[in-house]
Amino acid sequence: MEFPTVCPACARENRAEFTDSSVHDLTCAHCGARYCVFLRKQRFEVLFDLGTRALMDGYAREAVASFAAALERFFEFYVWAFTLERAANAEQEFGAALAGLEGTWRHVSSQSERQLGMFALAYLLREGREPDFLTARGLGTDFRNRVIHRGALPTRAEVEAYAALVFALIDRLLTELGPGAAHAELAQEQGFAAHLAGLPDGVTAVFEEHPGMFRARRFGGWRPRRNIRPSLGWCQVRCRGRRASPARP
Repeated sequence: MEFPTVCPACARENRAEFTDSSVHDLTCAHCGARYCVFLRKQRFEVLFDLGTRALMDGYAREAVASFAAALERFFEFYVWAFTLERAANAEQEFGAALAGLEGTWRHVSSQSERQLGMFALAYLLREGREPDFLTARGLGTDFRNRVIHRGALPTRAEVEAYAALVFALIDRLLTELGPGAAHAELAQEQGFAAHLAGLPDGVTAVFEEHPGMFRARRFGGWRPRRNIRPSLGWCQVRCRGRRASPARP
């Protein structure tokens, strides 16, 4: 799936494909300018938005797959947020904590059941109570498996109900995480900074935040904005080449 982005040199629109890293190295189809778009959005947010788009376009079955993937990736996000938050509270160095987490996650990266187990333990340790929502009914597992694994063709109403269930659960857990979510977001910013440092001369860095339901709920009066530099307190960021002007409100 693609999203629109504006060339910082000629201000004309280009289309970019979403990437796992949220880093998009682009060349403008109109003027040939090279620029790099850093999309400040977590993978679970992108997947949920893709599910919403698929449902609106009439692809109900494909929407279920995106919503289910969004929930799985949110459980991963929660584990990362909890682990890095715990490390910060213990005054552990961020880079060391992140490296340990990345190494540990590799052991379960292809095993969804083990990832769910890590999430269940993280929730228990953080909230001090059982994650009693991890049931077939609470996760919509029967519907998900019927559609994805048994090839059932769901109605739009069924998919809307499943999307509402997934959204409500993610929204609840994000609310419980509160400021703790920023620790996982900081990991994304570190990846951005590493890529930014390696950009060649003449390439413009553009940081974008796209609207979405989860961010609207978390940040209330948030408005879309584009800027050339991220706000990072833990490293110095440099941009090479032409600077993009901040978008007007």
